[in-house]
Amino acid sequence: MAAEKLNVVLAHGAWADGSSWARVITALKTDASVNVVAAPLPLTSLTDDVAALNRSLDRTEGPIIVAAHAYAGAVIALARPERVKALVYVTALAPDEGEKVADVFYRLEPHPQAPKLAPDSNNLIWLPEAAFATAFAQHASASDQAVLAAVQRPISLTCITVPVGRPLWKVVPTWFLLAEEDRMIVPATQRFMAERMKATIKAQPVDHTPIVTAPETVVDLIGDAIRAVRRG
Repeated sequence: MAAEKLNVVLAHGAWADGSSWARVITALKTDASVNVVAAPLPLTSLTDDVAALNRSLDRTEGPIIVAAHAYAGAVIALARPERVKALVYVTALAPDEGEKVADVFYRLEPHPQAPKLAPDSNNLIWLPEAAFATAFAQHASASDQAVLAAVQRPISLTCITVPVGRPLWKVVPTWFLLAEEDRMIVPATQRFMAERMKATIKAQPVDHTPIVTAPETVVDLIGDAIRAVRRG
């Protein structure tokens, strides 16, 4: 496997797009033996998002590591298993078979500064603009928070209210970045999910969006997965 080009496919979460991975992408691309793809998820339904992820996997050749932020943890766990050698969860949600994303997201009492979320008349959930600074990426610069708020993409209610199938993390090695200062997904919930997955856990004092605010931490964790896959 060391001679093969390794693919890292990145899946963004709710209220974001592939550009949220920009700093991780540029860091990973310094390794010429790694091909990096950011999968564009429509956030219109869990089924649609899994299909979109699989289309991105189809664009690659060779072994794949799939990394997810937040909501996308549920998506990558349902990807086609062929060629997927590792999963990396970046403060991501990991419902088990038969559970819904909402079940794990609301498992415990939310952080006091977590935003109140509700669907609009189109069954789309938008993040209140102020929440980007108070909960989504409180460690980000004001300019990064402004960009995140301006480009946000809403998530459909059907993304989080449908029971999931058997997740890939039951059979594929998994790494988990536990965000100790996350105000969107309670850290205790993250630990519950990561331990249930039997993931390799790295706990760090980062916020909900370390792909923007602490990209080097995310790259280090993906690097651990890359080295493990290359060792075979």
